[in-house]
Amino acid sequence: MTSPDLTGVRAVYFDLDDTLCPYWEASKFGLYRAFERCGPVGCSPDDMMHFWAAAFKEFAPKLKETAWYERYLKSGNPTRVEQMRRALLHAEIADLELAQKLADTYAEERDKALRLFDDAAAVLKTLHGKLPLGLITNGPADVQRQEIATIGVEKYFDHIFIEGELGFGKPNPEVLHRAELAVGLKPEELLFVGNSYAQDMRPSILRGWRTAWVRRPSDLPPTLNMPEHKPEEAPDPDMVVADLREILPSLGLGSL
Repeated sequence: MTSPDLTGVRAVYFDLDDTLCPYWEASKFGLYRAFERCGPVGCSPDDMMHFWAAAFKEFAPKLKETAWYERYLKSGNPTRVEQMRRALLHAEIADLELAQKLADTYAEERDKALRLFDDAAAVLKTLHGKLPLGLITNGPADVQRQEIATIGVEKYFDHIFIEGELGFGKPNPEVLHRAELAVGLKPEELLFVGNSYAQDMRPSILRGWRTAWVRRPSDLPPTLNMPEHKPEEAPDPDMVVADLREILPSLGLGSL
């Protein structure tokens, strides 16, 4: 794809997980460490990873259609514990106390493993002060705020929109509408940078934003209903990049 001219862009919004930091990689690490540290006797960490994945496929894809969603928006703990409880049931273990311990250990280990991608750090430093920057991320309010603090990016953003704080998230177009109002710009003057086609690219394209689709090895798995590949009939983003630094020349800001 030829690099587009994005010099008309006057503000940039970023997705967080697997765009700015390797969330899924940290999540897998945190899970394995939790099962190593306090997994049930007789089940290896590999066994528990298998049981967790099976429970995840049953529970996560339709979470937002259930009564769990309201609780999920405020705190990641209830659904994190429920996910662990179901994983243990796959191992034929009914132990809510152990589910809570595993969930807490997982959250602790995952947070310790979070970091900024090198290219994300470079791009945020370059853009900060040159263009208004914003963050639009899905997830529970407490989890996302902790993640933002852990990787130290709040200082770069003029506006932060979190699903758990809004009460709704991407791909709801109202999120993008609020982002537009926050900077007082037209859709065509905004760039959205994200790794999910369904959650980030498609709603932004339909609203008239410019778009940069980030394709990383750590992209979220299809089990989250975030397809790794764009449907053939779906509109194309302006850019497809493997490294966020590829965006800078199109914005007229040179290269790193």
